[in-house]
Amino acid sequence: MSASAVLLLNSTYEPLNVINFKRAVRLLIGGKADSIEGSGTDIRSGSSSMRIPDVLRLTYFVHRPIQRVKFTKYAVFLRDNFTCQYCGVRTKELTIDHVIPKVRGGETIWTNVVACCKRCNNSKGDKTVKEAGFMLKRIPKEPRFLPYLRMVRSGHQKSWDKFLFTDSEGSTPYLIREELPNR
Repeated sequence: MSASAVLLLNSTYEPLNVINFKRAVRLLIGGKADSIEGSGTDIRSGSSSMRIPDVLRLTYFVHRPIQRVKFTKYAVFLRDNFTCQYCGVRTKELTIDHVIPKVRGGETIWTNVVACCKRCNNSKGDKTVKEAGFMLKRIPKEPRFLPYLRMVRSGHQKSWDKFLFTDSEGSTPYLIREELPNR
């Protein structure tokens, strides 16, 4: 991630988006945001100086409807961190595998597809995970919203970690849509 990328938080500290440095400075000067984390560098003008922000928090609340991530092959690879979900090999040469095969009624939805290397995909074929003797590294779930996938693709700054929700390894910043409890 370039040094000009700034994480923008809602007034409730919820991550909203990644913005460029120019937009961040405009928000700061306009009094619409406060700098939460700053890099060690200052920018100076003739009459003032300002620490370059890494994280900004808006001074007002932005209501944002729940966004859904469009289902694409590339989005599945991003969600799974370009890692085969059966053998754990990290590669850019992946395929999509249906956990419950299509010939057995499996759908092409977030919760039924995983990134898979070609060797594991050929070995599994049209069998279920159990029949093939495989184990999933992570249960497939639907990612929550696009800014997190954008951060995964481009990397993120360490100063953002405490504001992002990460997976169990602490490496991939994305939220997972959890099932709602039945009442």
